[in-house]
Amino acid sequence: MLDLAPTLRRWAAEGRAFAVATVVSVTGSAPRAPGAALAVDAAGEAVGSVSGGCVEGA
Repeated sequence: MLDLAPTLRRWAAEGRAFAVATVVSVTGSAPRAPGAALAVDAAGEAVGSVSGGCVEGA
């Protein structure tokens, strides 16, 4: 999550609307551990990953 902070700070300063999803728990095998985060702005620009990077682009 901290790796997204500079981008989120910039988006907030620009007045962009955005949402952040954070992995809070996993069971069994998972591509990312708790704490992994993905942010998407209203235009669809995304930073971060909650799936190891293979799903977000789709």
